[in-house]
Amino acid sequence: MTTAVRSHNDVEAAYTAAQKVVETHHRIAAFLHEGLTLAQIDRFVFETLEELGCKSCFFKYRAGGLPPFPSQACLSVNDCVVHGTAAYRLEPLKAGDVLKIDIGVRHKGWMGDAAWTYVFGEMTPQIKELTDSGKESLAKGIEQLRPGNTWLEWAKTVQRVVEEEYGFHLIRGLGGHGYGKKLHTSPWISNVVPAHPNEWPDANKTIEPGALVAVEPMIGIGTGEITQGHKQWPIFTADRSNSVHYEHDVLVTSDGPRILTEGLQDVQDVITR
Repeated sequence: MTTAVRSHNDVEAAYTAAQKVVETHHRIAAFLHEGLTLAQIDRFVFETLEELGCKSCFFKYRAGGLPPFPSQACLSVNDCVVHGTAAYRLEPLKAGDVLKIDIGVRHKGWMGDAAWTYVFGEMTPQIKELTDSGKESLAKGIEQLRPGNTWLEWAKTVQRVVEEEYGFHLIRGLGGHGYGKKLHTSPWISNVVPAHPNEWPDANKTIEPGALVAVEPMIGIGTGEITQGHKQWPIFTADRSNSVHYEHDVLVTSDGPRILTEGLQDVQDVITR
């Protein structure tokens, strides 16, 4: 069942948690520079969350047969799409690297969960198009998150932008989710139209006011297929092509979508120092 906010206090609490994520991203953006390691960035996330009076809801998170997640944030570089840990890559970041940072917080019983992509050095034309496809698909997809629509309208829009207009590939098998007082609840929100009815049971469910969802296009240059080591968290594009990840928290109101992580789209995401 879709997590719903049921009162003004719920809305304010969800918004506050989401804004803790936004503030963390802005502080990270000011901190990032070439030569940092993922471990140093993860330590910075920990210290920032402490200052902001919240905690990572990713640290020690369990999913399936995987070990507890060992880091404060998901830090995924280049062909690593999502779920990169602070120790999976030891070499310092350099010009040309594409870093996805996914931050999840717990604040006064509510979650916030949003990701953005940071590029080190001047972007190549292809990487600029890749990041544009992520931002544009996220923005246009969110416009479809209104009462009376189905979740399928989100996927149709995102897939049209990424695959038809830009020619890149949405990652198959990964998607967004409901959230609230738990990090993951129903519905699961695919970024692609299902190939058969059983592939995505929530696709044709009607969106209702009060739904709280984290929506997140994940995009590869060369393929939508992925690979993952046995009992290891990081997920990579199968062809090792570069990837991006963008995620907002959205509350569906009777008037349409409200982006609780507003301001995240204004973060300085090109790192030239």
